[in-house]
Amino acid sequence: MGYLQLLRKRSVLVLWSSAALSVLGDRLYGLAVMWVVYESTGSATWMGVAAVVESIPYILIGTFGRDLVARFSSYRALGWLDAGRAAAACALPLLWSPDGGGLAVLLAMVFVLGTLGALFGPNLGALVPDLVEPGQVRRVIGLLDLTTRIAAIAGPGAVGLILLAVSEVQLFALDGVTFAVSAVAMWWLHAHARRTARVAAASGTQAAVPVAGEPAPAAWPVLRRHPDVTLAVSLHGVGFFVAAVSAVGLPALLAVQLGQGAAGYGLALAAVGAGALAGNLLIGNLQLGHWLSVYCGAWMVAGLTLFGYGIAPSMPVVLAVGFIAGLATPAAAVTLRTRLSEFGKQERLRLMTVDQTVIRTAGTVGMLTLPMAVDAAPTTAFAGAGVLLLVTAAVTAVVGHRWATMPKFAAAEPVGGRVS
Repeated sequence: MGYLQLLRKRSVLVLWSSAALSVLGDRLYGLAVMWVVYESTGSATWMGVAAVVESIPYILIGTFGRDLVARFSSYRALGWLDAGRAAAACALPLLWSPDGGGLAVLLAMVFVLGTLGALFGPNLGALVPDLVEPGQVRRVIGLLDLTTRIAAIAGPGAVGLILLAVSEVQLFALDGVTFAVSAVAMWWLHAHARRTARVAAASGTQAAVPVAGEPAPAAWPVLRRHPDVTLAVSLHGVGFFVAAVSAVGLPALLAVQLGQGAAGYGLALAAVGAGALAGNLLIGNLQLGHWLSVYCGAWMVAGLTLFGYGIAPSMPVVLAVGFIAGLATPAAAVTLRTRLSEFGKQERLRLMTVDQTVIRTAGTVGMLTLPMAVDAAPTTAFAGAGVLLLVTAAVTAVVGHRWATMPKFAAAEPVGGRVS
């Protein structure tokens, strides 16, 4: 299998291992934040506030901080970011208290961790393609996406076992340990890149050496030259906007429509996780067609599944719909990330930052607005969200196909050249 071949490459193995641990850490962190906030306030509103506080740095840095993001475009710099995240997460259990002051400390740390995460995410995504040969980029992106799919299945059980031995607040310290391991991995990758560059120089070949602080290009000129990417990022935002319906509304829908409780909700999530795992193995190892067609097709399937949840007459149908929804998720994620990886390093970093900003902004708006629609009418909310996503994806596919045939856009190529 292609993934196993990639893991024989030491740099990929180090990155994938640290990413797998980091994804588990993210599960610990997400659960800890929500439970600690709820236990200290008894308010779901404050849980929403915590989610918004985490998203604010992503939106602000992505919108106004392109030069700041570019300062961290090396593995060494990413190591320091993760060291900072490790220190903040490990300090939180020591500073937290079950009162208003403790809540303020928690929200401040959430903001700090969100800021460091906003700098880390796009930079790592921009560096990953240079670890492998051009023809392996899709596969390595799929391999990293696989960590998320595995965590979706194994994560809840692992968190449940951990909570038998520690409290929710102590989960932050465990999350800090995963950041520390990631920091060591980033520093190792930095040293590995320098060794590789020296060997390449001695043999007379070229090797890319990540250097932080290179000028960050403006996003708009790049997006104007590549309207397919503009359309895809916009569709990504719509997808994250309507995702609030399923994130918040699936438990309510199952309870109202099918009389299901927590067990039914857990089964539905397991079906989505299984579908996502299968979808990752497919999209990560196969070239299925023109990237924008595959991408829009995945989002159209996602829209149909949202609509399907709303009309599902029984639990087996819900599980089937969930499995199909899971199949579409990695197809969209890996396809877009692979397309963005075709650009030169600095344009790639800027576009990944823009994409992150768009989905964080859209997701935040969705979480602030759509739960009210779910409370009023769960079935209608799912149907409306599904139709919106389906129509948007279909229009994107049609417009993207027409633009692709126009000479001035068809001739435009990413600076870094095609990788697939």
